[in-house]
Amino acid sequence: MRPLFIAGNWKMNPGTSEAAVALAEAVKAGVGQETRVRVALCPPSVFLNAVDGVLENSPIGLGAQNMHWKADGAYTGELSGSMLVDAGCTHVILGHSERRHGMHETSQEVNEKLKAALAAKLIPIVCIGETLVEREAHKTDEVVGTQLEESLKGLTAEEMNGVVLAYEPVWAIGTGKTATPAQAQHVHAFIRSMLREIFGEATASRVIVQYGGSVKPENAADLLACPDIDGSLVGGASLKAADFLGIINAGLAVTAKGKA
Repeated sequence: MRPLFIAGNWKMNPGTSEAAVALAEAVKAGVGQETRVRVALCPPSVFLNAVDGVLENSPIGLGAQNMHWKADGAYTGELSGSMLVDAGCTHVILGHSERRHGMHETSQEVNEKLKAALAAKLIPIVCIGETLVEREAHKTDEVVGTQLEESLKGLTAEEMNGVVLAYEPVWAIGTGKTATPAQAQHVHAFIRSMLREIFGEATASRVIVQYGGSVKPENAADLLACPDIDGSLVGGASLKAADFLGIINAGLAVTAKGKA
């Protein structure tokens, strides 16, 4: 069984450094030194240094929500991989649907960022997923497959071993709607089959593929128990320590029980 990985994407929240520190402290206290489920927090970039200070001597990773593909240069408002590492980051989210659809980020750009993240020794969390229109048109596999191929283009099997994927159906992000365990498992199994085809069985069996999309303590266990779902990229529920810790505890229960 692959280790479960629960990451909290705080998006453009909370509003102050004090609130970010308090949230990180509460999660840190709840996680303690537990390592059976991997955990990371991804706050807004302005809070990275403060949250890094909180997470000292904790197994919790620190992730950024985006990065640029260039190492330096005239890119106003952007952050490089080396800057994120300097701020204490271990992870970085790439290609989130809110950037793909809201900011017109392409899979080609995600691919460039992915290579830059790996060069900077960051663990990238690469997001893929379909819209409601695409799902209703029965294009889920086509859309997810294309995003996967284009985002991972040019990577070797060895490089892929350092990448985390996150399947996030766009229609389930922040809407309260959640893919059923069967729907999510279908897409995760499809992703795993594509990884097998591109990179081989050994790599496909090792890559962590998270599910994201209105994950809550109430539905986390059923989702995490699916054979090809290896964790969650959590949005709204990560902003309340009790909810986020509830999802982590669901992961611990699945880890202890094992998967069918």
